[in-house]
Amino acid sequence: MPGGQLLGDVAPNFEANTTAGCIHFQDFLGNSLGILFSHPRDFTPVCATELGRAAKLAPEFAKKNRITLSIDRVEDCLAWSKDINAYNGEEPTEKLPFPIIHDKNPDLFILLGMLDPVEKDEKDMPVTARVVFVIGPGKKPKLSIIYPATTGRNFDEILRVVTSLQLTAEKRVATPVDWKEAKKLFLKGVFTKELPSGKKYLRPTPQP
Repeated sequence: MPGGQLLGDVAPNFEANTTAGCIHFQDFLGNSLGILFSHPRDFTPVCATELGRAAKLAPEFAKKNRITLSIDRVEDCLAWSKDINAYNGEEPTEKLPFPIIHDKNPDLFILLGMLDPVEKDEKDMPVTARVVFVIGPGKKPKLSIIYPATTGRNFDEILRVVTSLQLTAEKRVATPVDWKEAKKLFLKGVFTKELPSGKKYLRPTPQP
């Protein structure tokens, strides 16, 4: 699939200018799980609410490296960060809990398959879709979600999936539909659900 990242592909090791200085992407990821998400433009309402929500969730994402991708200049991203912090009711500083990449051309958007061929801007150019990549410690995408530019992301769902990925990487379990992280441990045990088919494939277990 040209111009995109599939599950199992190795994430590209690009160099980029960001609001936190120059980075090499794979060095930035280190050995931690990372989240890369794109947004169409700075100083726009939906994008501001998304980055505001991502900043609010900073304690939940504390052990995960997050970075977002913008087509706007670093100077604009820093100025916009003040608005985002003010929107969150915080001191309007230029600092967010994650850096913003400046993709000038936009080469990275094309490389990562983040442009929406249907949605166009006033110059009839494809706009950036709202893409999320969750990249595992092996530098390979474990999850990708694509939203159109007109729909804001659900960061509670992103956090839920990230937590599931971490749990299932450590334990031999699978998380079911609408699963949410348990707040405390349960007694050990595996239980078989009786089904009309007689097949014993639903075997729930308390979260390890």
